[in-house]
Amino acid sequence: MSTNVLISTFAPFSNISLSVPSDTRVDQVSALLAERVPGLPLHQLRLSHASRLLDSETTLASLGSGHVSLRLAPAVLGGKGGFGSQLRAAGGRMSSRKTDNTDSCRDLSGRRLSTLKEAKKLAEYMEGEPERKKAAAEARKAKLEALERQLGIDPANPEAGPSNAGQKRRFDDTKFLAETEELKEGVRDAVAAGLLKKRKKAKTEAASTSESSTSVAKTAAAVTTAVVESAATAPVALAASIAVGVASA
Repeated sequence: MSTNVLISTFAPFSNISLSVPSDTRVDQVSALLAERVPGLPLHQLRLSHASRLLDSETTLASLGSGHVSLRLAPAVLGGKGGFGSQLRAAGGRMSSRKTDNTDSCRDLSGRRLSTLKEAKKLAEYMEGEPERKKAAAEARKAKLEALERQLGIDPANPEAGPSNAGQKRRFDDTKFLAETEELKEGVRDAVAAGLLKKRKKAKTEAASTSESSTSVAKTAAAVTTAVVESAATAPVALAASIAVGVASA
C-alpha cells in the first residue's frame, strides 16, 4: 500500500510530492529528497509532522494512511529551557498588579464612569456648602472674640471699650513690618529714579537752550555788522556818484 507524501519546504525551494510505500521510514524519505533535490542540505534540515519532530525510525504508516503532510525546516539551536516557567512567573506578577480603576469604562447609557463620579462629587459638594459657610462664619466669630479678649473688650458690652485701654502694647507682626519696609524702599527708589530723570531732562534742555541762544547771538552780530558796514559806505558811494555827474557836465 502506498502513501502520498506532501513535503512543505521554504524559499527558494518549492513543495515536493512523493508516492512511497506506507512502511517507509523517515530517513528513507530524506534519502528520496536528496535524490529529488541534489543541492538540499539535509544535514541541516529536519522533518516534522503536526509541529512535532520525527525520529528517523518513524514510519509513514504511523503518521496516517493514504496521505501524509510533512514540513521541512532548518534546524535551529535550542536554548537551555525554562521559558515556560518564566512566562508563568511573569503572569503571576501581572495578576498581582491588577487595578480596580474603571474610570475609562462606560455604563449602559454610554457615559464614562469618571464623568458620573465627578457629577456625584459635585452634588455632594453643593449639599455641604451651607455647612461650610456656617463653619466659616463660626470660625470668624471665634477669631473676633479671641481678638476682643486680647484687647480687653467685653464681648457682651463692646461699647464700654477695653478695660486696659491705657496700657502699652507691643506690635509683633513681623510680616507686616517686613512688607511695610519693602513698600517704603520701593517708594524711595521710585522717587529717586524720578528725580534723577528730571535732572537729566533739565540738563538736556539747558544745553539745547544755550546752544540756540549762542546761534541767535551770532546771527544778530552778523546782521549788525552788515548794517554798520552798509551805513558806513553809503556816503562814499553818494559822493562818488556826484563827482561823476559834475565831470560829465
